[in-house]
Amino acid sequence: MSDLDLKDYRPTDDEPFMCDRQKAYFKKKLLDWKDEILRESRSTLDQLQTESLQLPDIADRASSETDKALELRTRDRQRKLISKIDSALRRLDAGDYGYCEETGEPISLRRLEARPIATLSLEAQERHERDERVHRDD
Repeated sequence: MSDLDLKDYRPTDDEPFMCDRQKAYFKKKLLDWKDEILRESRSTLDQLQTESLQLPDIADRASSETDKALELRTRDRQRKLISKIDSALRRLDAGDYGYCEETGEPISLRRLEARPIATLSLEAQERHERDERVHRDD
């Protein structure tokens, strides 16, 4: 299925869950997201390499170092996100994408649209978060 076929397409509940068209749609969405993150990362690396460390004012240098540290933390989170995107792509290829890891039930299309790397249905995710809060308080 070409990108042109998917241009104005949005998955709906009126079609079979994870039909070929939905799979192609989510694959494109995941790949586009990954490409965007990689582009931003390259831009950040280029920026960090070209910035001069010879700022004369100590306050400017400290501010610049703080900005760089924040940017690197952001890139580290994005590196982890790429790993989750790759995992979602593998699930897509294996035929497991879109199904809750806990219940095996379909994850809602709205949830997948908002969070294409989701592995749990909304109900399972809420249960998981409640359990984490309970155990964290122990």
